[in-house]
Amino acid sequence: MTEKHKSAPWRNFYGRLRGKGMHQSHERYLAEDLAGLSPKGVTWNDNPDRTPLDLQQLFGDDRPVWLEVGFGAGEHLDHQAQNNPDVGIIGCEPYVNGVATLLGKLRESKVSNVRVHAGDARDLMDVLPEASLDRAFLLYPDPWPKSRHHRRRFVTPEHLDPLARCLKSGAIFRVATDIPDYVRQTLEQMTPRDDFEWLAENAEDWRVAWPDWYSTRYEQKALREGRTPHYLTFRKL
Repeated sequence: MTEKHKSAPWRNFYGRLRGKGMHQSHERYLAEDLAGLSPKGVTWNDNPDRTPLDLQQLFGDDRPVWLEVGFGAGEHLDHQAQNNPDVGIIGCEPYVNGVATLLGKLRESKVSNVRVHAGDARDLMDVLPEASLDRAFLLYPDPWPKSRHHRRRFVTPEHLDPLARCLKSGAIFRVATDIPDYVRQTLEQMTPRDDFEWLAENAEDWRVAWPDWYSTRYEQKALREGRTPHYLTFRKL
């Protein structure tokens, strides 16, 4: 008797998957570029046994691999890819308009070290090998401001536990947000864990951006509206 395939867990998704009025050029980027940049074996239909991805095959060598969760329009991801050509970067984003915008940026910058999962980061983390990531980014995530929606935020065990499994010992996890309550929940969830440490030693460590930071359109909007960015850095133990 053959072993029964695992069934996909029920995972609700609350955000928009597609906006209105996509440019024809963006439709073309999706049609022509996305399949070639998408890691194979992430979806449950393609990989019901959840066999781990071969990252060396994905990038062609055993380079360090970084993950950006929810890359928005892709400005930061493209910036990091250009400045770290020896690193492989996987970006996750379910909002198809953001994916198309990133694909356009990648065409322009001509980087070759980016892979794109146009979907839920949880599905990707299912199949990332244990201790395979050297860095992860969570930058201006959806704040879900209402109290009853806080369980939808990324900084909950549903997301942090699989992320911790995928990060190497010594790997860095960066979180940027302009929402004070998101900072509160992030620290409430992260600081009691025995598998991460918060690297801040003084207030400047969370007030000042990282030296290689690229300020995204979301951050610029926050600054124009008088909100203060926070930059939190954690290390996987």
